[in-house]
Amino acid sequence: MLVAFLGTHVPLLTLLLYFLTTNSSSFEMTLRVLGIALVATLTGTLLTLYALHNLLAPVILTFLTLREYSNKKKLPNLPTKFTDEVGILMADTVRTIKQLDEVIQHLTNYDNLTGLPNQALFQDRLQQALIRSQDNNRLLAVISLKLKNLSEINNALGRDAGDLLLREAAQRLSASLRSTDLLSRVAKDEFALAQTDLAASEDILPLCKKILSTFSTTFFIENKPLHISVSLGIAVYPFDGSQVDQLWENASTAMYLARRQAQNNYQFFGADMKAQLQERLTLENELRHALTRNEIHLHYQPRVELHHNQIVGVEALVRWQHPELGFVSPVKFIPIAEANGLIVPIGEWVLRTACTQNRIWQEAGLPPIRMAVNLSARQFEQSDLVERINQILEETGMDVAYLELEVTESLFVDNIQNTINILQQLRDRGITLALDDFGTGYSSLNYLRHFPIDTLKIDRSFVRDVVADPHNAAVTNAIISLAKSLELKITAEGVETQDQFEYIKSQGCNEIQGYYFSRPVPADALARLLQTGVTGSESAL
Repeated sequence: MLVAFLGTHVPLLTLLLYFLTTNSSSFEMTLRVLGIALVATLTGTLLTLYALHNLLAPVILTFLTLREYSNKKKLPNLPTKFTDEVGILMADTVRTIKQLDEVIQHLTNYDNLTGLPNQALFQDRLQQALIRSQDNNRLLAVISLKLKNLSEINNALGRDAGDLLLREAAQRLSASLRSTDLLSRVAKDEFALAQTDLAASEDILPLCKKILSTFSTTFFIENKPLHISVSLGIAVYPFDGSQVDQLWENASTAMYLARRQAQNNYQFFGADMKAQLQERLTLENELRHALTRNEIHLHYQPRVELHHNQIVGVEALVRWQHPELGFVSPVKFIPIAEANGLIVPIGEWVLRTACTQNRIWQEAGLPPIRMAVNLSARQFEQSDLVERINQILEETGMDVAYLELEVTESLFVDNIQNTINILQQLRDRGITLALDDFGTGYSSLNYLRHFPIDTLKIDRSFVRDVVADPHNAAVTNAIISLAKSLELKITAEGVETQDQFEYIKSQGCNEIQGYYFSRPVPADALARLLQTGVTGSESAL
């Protein structure tokens, strides 16, 4: 405006100054000329300003529209029908802002790796689905799904491989759903699903089973076969909550408990689950301090050789006596330790303590026996496992000939060759190796002949009903025959009755372990057993 004003007044003022200095007209004439000039100038200025205002109006409107989008995220509503320069400017502005808004909305509401809706968009859509379910008087199920071992895959193969796996997982999930179902990636290795229009809670099971079946198929990432398991937690509206946050929280609770039970598992939310989860969190927190507080100790269960009916070995079994919680069952705390990695320091403590105790018994003049110690799958993830075991043997001074390490079939599911290499190093060191809980895992019998093991241990689940159940008897007999053909020793676990004992002995088992002879006992009680020896079940405690 100032520029317009000056632009119209400077030439006029110059002309007036010239007129006044060169003209000898009367004073009245001069004032009249000045008045006319001033009116004409002001009129011209107003007309100029009006013209400029109309010319700048589209620019000002565009500016205000941009400010409104920036502050309120309101899309522009500019006229786009004009074809002059200003009209084209407004049309381009509208198009650009709408495209930018689409990009922003996608970045805000979608996962940039998988392209799936993120948690915020999922919750918004779930809220709308809940309203429809309320109106239609139908059920709705929310599923929390978590992938297992993604971190290990990232560490082993790199982040790019993990990202490819996530994309493949998202595609498999998308292919499993109906068009009306909801799917979202809500965390690094966690997805959320929702299925609407259900008549009963059980109607969600076909989807859960389909997902589990889909993920049981091998993933091929960068030409490498990968197996990944999933855990599903299910919450159903209105039984498990009527709000989005409540349903999601309960589905997550069910998922975390499903993770503790088995691989590729689903779990419905139950009213007692929060109490179970709280108990688990309490145990996990207390377990972190159990070793330093000397709450962990060992009991020893004898293994009896059947030919001479003598104790030839013991298995070291970890026990936890909490000052306030009392005795905590290994069934409760061992899975927790496995999940959070505490099993590694606990396992090393067990091995060191058991080796020290065995040496003490031998120095006391008791008959030498094998000390069996369990190795967990988490310990096998240590690259220096063999060196750690060698160091413990050296520190405790125990003869390696009296150490037996027990492993389970789960070690051979993934990376079989690496596991076999580690076991071979241990066996070359002179350590006896036993395959524990045989028959309950997933290893192929084709691989069994390649496992560098010395002993097969028949799981107690087969021994328990071996007399009454012909199927268990058949499985037990097959395991014993297999072990004999591979020239392996055979140990039966969980022998508790005279009938079980006689049956197992008649089938040619080498050793027996179970309550029929002795419960797991403290070191001093085991020393008394070694002093007196074992004859039948008379020494059973």
